[in-house]
Amino acid sequence: MKLFTFIAAFVTLFTFSANAQYKKASLQASGLTCAMCSNATLKSLQTLPFVESIDTDLENTTFILNFKKDANVSIDEMRAKVEDAGFSVAKLVVTADFDNVKISNDAHINYNGNTLHFVSVKDQTLNGEKSFTVVDKDFIPAKSYKKYSEQTKMACIKTGFMQDCCHTPGTTNSKRVYHVTI
Repeated sequence: MKLFTFIAAFVTLFTFSANAQYKKASLQASGLTCAMCSNATLKSLQTLPFVESIDTDLENTTFILNFKKDANVSIDEMRAKVEDAGFSVAKLVVTADFDNVKISNDAHINYNGNTLHFVSVKDQTLNGEKSFTVVDKDFIPAKSYKKYSEQTKMACIKTGFMQDCCHTPGTTNSKRVYHVTI
């Protein structure tokens, strides 16, 4: 019976991981003042190994990154590539496929290898393609970050890493936590 329970849990976990998929991201960069700035940012983003293609909206300094199927997407790498080009992220909205994922305000979920901490959301179940905005420091303007950071008492909002408030079995304080809202 224990073996059956273990196999069932493993299959369920594997199935969830296989279905967990980031689809695309809309990344708005700040500090772009000319076509050369936009081009430098675009070239930097194109080096990301998980990006299939990038559409640009230069009028709004926004880049739509379409991800490769089953790719391991790194939210921090996207930000780093913009910073490598000499600019900063003003807004990052990620679209992902969800399959009956329950979320609550000020609670964490594990999704596609990442820990997502939902801030300023109503309790709900996510199904299908849904978008969330990353509200961590360095992903939104300081004024917006302050607003979101005041909406949680959990210490992880200040560091971006797990603290005593958000440990789950098998995690450490070095595990990255992304604060997001819908």
